[in-house]
Amino acid sequence: MNTIELQQLAQLLVTLGCPAGKSVEMAAQLDKRAAQLAVTKGRTHAEALAHLLSLMKQGWAANKA
Repeated sequence: MNTIELQQLAQLLVTLGCPAGKSVEMAAQLDKRAAQLAVTKGRTHAEALAHLLSLMKQGWAANKA
């Protein structure tokens, strides 16, 4: 993932509830984990990333409740 894509992912994370100050670091970690999942689970990177984003969204939503 290039720098622009990481910045876009970071912005998405902020809209989902991620603290802005940690969004770039979290985006990089999320990208790395998605790459790992893609290999181990036989998914595409995009599928793995979508799965992880869904889990994160659920977690942040639970914290707001």
